[in-house]
Amino acid sequence: MTWPPLPLDDWQDTYDTLHRWTQVVGKVRLEGTPWVNHSWHVPLYVTARGLSTGLIPSHGGFEVEFDFVEHQLRIATTGGERRQFALEPMTVAAFYASFMEALDGLGIRVDILARPVELETATPFADDTEHASYDADAAHRHWRVLVQAHRVFTDFRSRFLGKSSPVHFFWGAFDLAVTRFSGRDAPPHPGGVPNCADWVMEEAYSRELASAGFWPGAGLGEAAFYAYAYPAPDGYKGAAVEPDAAYFHDDLGEFVLPYEAVRAADDPDAVLLAFLQSTYAAAADLADWDRDRLERQPPPPPSDA
Repeated sequence: MTWPPLPLDDWQDTYDTLHRWTQVVGKVRLEGTPWVNHSWHVPLYVTARGLSTGLIPSHGGFEVEFDFVEHQLRIATTGGERRQFALEPMTVAAFYASFMEALDGLGIRVDILARPVELETATPFADDTEHASYDADAAHRHWRVLVQAHRVFTDFRSRFLGKSSPVHFFWGAFDLAVTRFSGRDAPPHPGGVPNCADWVMEEAYSRELASAGFWPGAGLGEAAFYAYAYPAPDGYKGAAVEPDAAYFHDDLGEFVLPYEAVRAADDPDAVLLAFLQSTYAAAADLADWDRDRLERQPPPPPSDA
């Protein structure tokens, strides 16, 4: 599978709509799952067809999946019942109504905070008739990028012995992320994220970390990979990182690698891994992480013996 083009201008309206649709579904997972550190109970997961909640333990167990191959929203219960409806141009209000009706038909009744988080404008889902775009080709290409990024992030994650997050998709910021932790406490996060309680950020960033991920365009005007440290150690922004196309974005306070620099490379995997490793190493070395204890070399391939 190749790395497909994903110019933001081609699908901005679909991106904005799909961001809110994933929040509707993600908030149902949040409501139905016990709290896990750093909000790891809320993300979605990349699948062979799209993005899934995984198994939500409430109401006997159910799962919700965005299928970006056949463009369906599917709900399945452990009791064998199913509901689905087409992913097609519709308002956020219509998506919200259809999803809640489908859940209700399965006997799943949830009470969520029915408005977006981490967005400047938090129009309640039931009232949002502005965002109504769905370009199926663009949604499919975005999922294909997530599949590729997930594969490389998983390889990168495997090289760390310390505490690390799953590779997961946060619907708040609409990004795929993987995070490593030093094992030490971090100073309280200042909060200030739009329409998100400060305590959520304080808990999420309660431990020293180095994180990396993929955005389809938020805050940059183009799709990009990112990397940051919290707290950022002295000298971090001036650290030498790879590849040459990577740079430190002062407004975001993060290193950025444009997606096109990866897609156009002769070896996209190697370019992305160099970015992930060099930005992590900068954070870990400058903050004096115990790298000998926290890291390992990739294991050898399994033998036939």
